[in-house]
Amino acid sequence: MATEFAAARGRLATAGGDVTVNRLGWLAERRVGTRDVADADIRALADWPAPAPQTNVAFMPARVLMQDFTGVPAVVDLAAMRSAMARAGGDPERVNPLVDVDLIIDHSVQVDLFRSPQAYQANIEWEYRRNSERYALLRWAQQAFDGMRVVPPGAGICHQVNLEHLGKVVATKDGEAFPDTLVGTDSHTTMINGLGVLAWGVGGIEAEAAMLGQPMFLPQPIVIGVRVTGALPAGTTATDLVLTLTQMLRAHGVVGKFIEFFGPGCSTLELADRATLSNMCPEYGATAAFWPVDHETLRYLRFTGREDRVDLVERYTREQGLFRTDADPEPVFSEVLDLDLSAVEPSVAGPKRPQDRVPLSAVWESFIEAFRDRLEPDPDPTELGRLTDEGGAQGGTKEEPEVDTSRPVDPENAQPVKLNNAEIRHGSVVIAAITSCTNTSNPTVMIAAGLLAKRAVEAGLETKPWVKTSLAPGSRVVTDYLDAAGLQPYLDKLGFSLVGFGCTTCIGNSGPLPDEVASAVQEKDLAVVAVLSGNRNFEGRIHPLVRASYLASPPLCVAYALTGHVETNLARDPVGTGRDGSPVYLRDLWPSAEEVQAAVADAVSPEQFKTPPPPMSGSPPSSRVWHPRRRRPRTLSMGACW
Repeated sequence: MATEFAAARGRLATAGGDVTVNRLGWLAERRVGTRDVADADIRALADWPAPAPQTNVAFMPARVLMQDFTGVPAVVDLAAMRSAMARAGGDPERVNPLVDVDLIIDHSVQVDLFRSPQAYQANIEWEYRRNSERYALLRWAQQAFDGMRVVPPGAGICHQVNLEHLGKVVATKDGEAFPDTLVGTDSHTTMINGLGVLAWGVGGIEAEAAMLGQPMFLPQPIVIGVRVTGALPAGTTATDLVLTLTQMLRAHGVVGKFIEFFGPGCSTLELADRATLSNMCPEYGATAAFWPVDHETLRYLRFTGREDRVDLVERYTREQGLFRTDADPEPVFSEVLDLDLSAVEPSVAGPKRPQDRVPLSAVWESFIEAFRDRLEPDPDPTELGRLTDEGGAQGGTKEEPEVDTSRPVDPENAQPVKLNNAEIRHGSVVIAAITSCTNTSNPTVMIAAGLLAKRAVEAGLETKPWVKTSLAPGSRVVTDYLDAAGLQPYLDKLGFSLVGFGCTTCIGNSGPLPDEVASAVQEKDLAVVAVLSGNRNFEGRIHPLVRASYLASPPLCVAYALTGHVETNLARDPVGTGRDGSPVYLRDLWPSAEEVQAAVADAVSPEQFKTPPPPMSGSPPSSRVWHPRRRRPRTLSMGACW
């Protein structure tokens, strides 16, 4: 069969030297007849999309990405294999991953302290205290196993670190070039699809098999093309776009299928916008959401300090027919859907499912519909179960009981609970969190949030006292450019102080609500709200006392913290009252696209991306820890972690 494929191998000259390029014929020459690849499997790939139900694709990723919740069991298994090897009289050091593994600790930080300049330091010290044994194991693993790198707490979220630092697009080994591919033990591994890297989330057993060089067997792929046209209207964000896409693809049904974006509208989206759309791939149910390599990919690699890869990536992808341009003929897909960027409008999603997109003018109506008569169906139990392992410590404390979510409530007629000089009632926003790699990887929406905060502070507005506010970006780059833009002080003024670099509110690590707020919620069984720039909002996921959660862009998270209630129609009603006594509307605070782009151009620089994430070495933060239940910091020794 190999003779049917011409030019199976070739040499490609690049700025870094010549590399070998392998094509489909190489698979026929090298893999057909082995345990994993049959003649029919190769022929099915060559004949795609012709149906071939009895064939498989033996997929072997180039690397594996892990976060700490799912990575610790894998490390334990590797350690157990070494122990077994030693007991059998063999050399335990022969047990190593056969592909590169990056394990990034990002799922264990919790928002204990907030609205404080000391919040970041206190929260990370509490994180070390709670996880000392786990972190000691992971630090040992990094020095014990070849090809395993462990990134310590406080460096960022695994997917954002992967996008900004680890992604290669084209990898090389022993002089051979091949596409950078990976699997990850978190469903949002698909975020790297926005860089032109094929990847998706898998279970721990599958990831371990990949680490040990075993293929993953996939059925013949069904690939849905999404034709992108138009451009985003002024006043909309990539968050609005991804919520629109999620609603569209959930309604169509794409579970288990591959998505690929094409069309002239692709060139109007920056890579950070593309990554946002790929990040929420699990929410619309697809396996992967792939953006082909193009000039925007090359620009992003240059901008994020990977100039040395650009020539190889461009030459290899052009040679292999993987480089996209607007002039390309329309690719062949199993099915094609259309996404018109010009039809996107400002919106949120909720109050219980990420696919339930709601225009700003209809948020209160969606809340009433969901919680007065319980008309909205609960999430599919199997869907919830599949995502459980990616959550954190739900709500943060075992002392806070969950509310009874089966009882109907009457948002319009319930009596509020007095809290000092404020009132908490059904629909009150008790959590407003700028969090999650979905949005914090995008400088445009983060700068927009800072500019909105600046205008709000200048107008004399304040966040409501019952709102737990937090800023937990997925990369240290975010705070670098917010500082460079002079916007962090305004976010601090409104309570959006840095609480950590990692997955917090989005996975349920929102930490305890203030005692007064928690008591008020429980006293009247209130249906209160979280607004977050995350990707999941199933009931009870964000916090056990929070029944409604809306996914929103970072600037809208700030806006809802100012209003303190989802009854406010942000498309019509004032956000608050300025110091001069006049009403202040969202339109008065919202920065223009030109203002945002100018601030991004001034504040975001390639130098901010050139510092790679550190390995897990040295000493953890130590000395003083702020106990979330106490007013005075206390000394805590962290030496046991190491």
